[in-house]
Amino acid sequence: MTRAVCVGSALAGLLLISGCTSLSTSTLDAFRLIGKNQAGVNPSQVAANRFPQAQLRAPGMDAVLVLGYVDDGRQTWYAGQHAVFWMDAKGLTSGMSGLGRRIESRIAGPSPFDDLTAVRGAVEFKRTFDTIPNYQFGVEANSTLNRRGEESIRILDRQVRLVRFDERVRGPGFDFKNTYWADAQSGFIWKSRLHLAPDYPVEVTQLKPYRPTKD
Repeated sequence: MTRAVCVGSALAGLLLISGCTSLSTSTLDAFRLIGKNQAGVNPSQVAANRFPQAQLRAPGMDAVLVLGYVDDGRQTWYAGQHAVFWMDAKGLTSGMSGLGRRIESRIAGPSPFDDLTAVRGAVEFKRTFDTIPNYQFGVEANSTLNRRGEESIRILDRQVRLVRFDERVRGPGFDFKNTYWADAQSGFIWKSRLHLAPDYPVEVTQLKPYRPTKD
């Protein structure tokens, strides 16, 4: 059964999400962060807002994402009125819609990102890409994921020790690398540099991850 959880009650220009509560001062403060770059967001701002937030760098955008809602495990994050990005519970970004395009990247079969803590050697799997407006659907690619050593990554004002994973993606006319930095104990992806499509690289850094409440 699909279960939707509403996290935020407004988007940028006071766009209301169905089923959410009325606007509050903290809500407005959270969405004022959208569109600011990393230098404009400090730890106290992030901590003061109850909404999950992530830093986004993408073609034509340098913004703070704010989580809008979660539907059956799929998280929808808003970059103001410009675009929405989709992630899963492990922090993997899977697609976007906005700025005249829609992109989705899917993993065929079991995903190694469901449990990165179990990845030791090379793991091979297949991806497919859908992109609009060039109307390419089901473009297949072969991926190989490898675990690397631990690295220290700076997130806001703190250094975080994370495990790096490199993914090589090869398909018709393209060959690129994605990189992920994940928690060694949980496998949660705190930072990633990946291609949502062969021509669309993004960088996503979790500033305040979504933590679902216990029923």
